[in-house]
Amino acid sequence: MQRKVLITDCADAPGLITKITSVCFAHGLNIIKNSEFVDNAQGRFFMRTELEGMIDDQRLLADIDNVLPEQRHLKLVTKGTKRIVVMVTKEAHCLGDLLMKAYYGGLDVDIAAIIGNYSSLKPLADKFDIPFHEVSHEGLTRHEHEQQMLKLIDSYQPDYLVLAKFMRVLTPEFVEQYPNKIINIHHSFLPAFVGAAPYRQAWERGVKIIGATAHFVNNCLDEGPIIKQDVIPVDHTYSAEELAKCGRDVEKSVLSKALQLVMQEDVIVYGNKTVVF
Repeated sequence: MQRKVLITDCADAPGLITKITSVCFAHGLNIIKNSEFVDNAQGRFFMRTELEGMIDDQRLLADIDNVLPEQRHLKLVTKGTKRIVVMVTKEAHCLGDLLMKAYYGGLDVDIAAIIGNYSSLKPLADKFDIPFHEVSHEGLTRHEHEQQMLKLIDSYQPDYLVLAKFMRVLTPEFVEQYPNKIINIHHSFLPAFVGAAPYRQAWERGVKIIGATAHFVNNCLDEGPIIKQDVIPVDHTYSAEELAKCGRDVEKSVLSKALQLVMQEDVIVYGNKTVVF
């Protein structure tokens, strides 16, 4: 008995739910869970369907494709553990949280390797017996550094790359190698306080909430499709250092929750937005 997730993205039209579920029934499949969303502004229909049974991928996709309007995209995938490579610089909180949750089964990821442009976090990786590779950017052009990283990343064949406080901007040439497959955690409730020293900016503005944003990486800095966001309340008594400490807690929580959504195939990217079921 197999269990897979069918993702449907197409132009909206009457009767789509009935048409798709009827095809699944004709294939003798049981629908475990079904969620749908219509973007009326764009005229787009999205549906996530968990299926159970003896699934013939090619036949099922072909039969569903025949009943859908044009401009359609179908995907049939297995829900669950995905292979990731984590990229880091010096901050340990997000990496540590991912390692702990992966080790104890709280997150459906297989951390294949960790790549850092410094060696600072190698001792942490060693504690969990995860390969750590230092790829220093010192003395290299951005292109040379990225080519070295890409060669190493490709050797692990990851499903996703996770930027766990990787503090270098990736070029469009790098990003296009993994479209909608690079997940970043940003230290603010985007689009506020982008760039450097976000908690200093927040403290100077006297903010009353701070937050974090997990998003897919595209060619616009910190403007990719948002997966997950969260905030916590703060007040005038917090110093910049205390804000940063609270912010690190939000960052690691938001990143792990975003990853779990992606691993469970609960996220559909379209344009610069996401549908999160």
